[in-house]
Amino acid sequence: MPSPALRRNRSIPDSSVIPVLGYTDPRAAATWLVQAFGLVERLRIANHRVQLSHGDGALVLAQQAAATGCSMMLRVDDVDAHCARARAAGARILAEPTTYPYGERQYSAADFAGHVWTFSESVADVDPADWGGELVAPPR
Repeated sequence: MPSPALRRNRSIPDSSVIPVLGYTDPRAAATWLVQAFGLVERLRIANHRVQLSHGDGALVLAQQAAATGCSMMLRVDDVDAHCARARAAGARILAEPTTYPYGERQYSAADFAGHVWTFSESVADVDPADWGGELVAPPR
């Protein structure tokens, strides 16, 4: 579970660390992962993202041209301060902090080895239906 300071938002899993796996067809991948590994589909976002859960953990399947590697998503208390710290440490900022309609303020950075990290701060509790998401399983 995230730290008690993290705001709850129905549009993102409660997990503090959320791996993001790339698939050419996230919905087909979700169907397979549910059937093969017993994961639970939590949220569909058009045809380009699916959130899955397992126990108290979560992961996101994201559409990519090829199923190569993965990126990491971590929830933080203050995304702007976190971005400033990462920049000062030499991280290459790929996307500046931005507030999205689904209630998250996020930025992305590449580490020294080129791995992509997205950091997310919940700024509002937004019903996924308000921005086009389809909640499949209720939040725990």
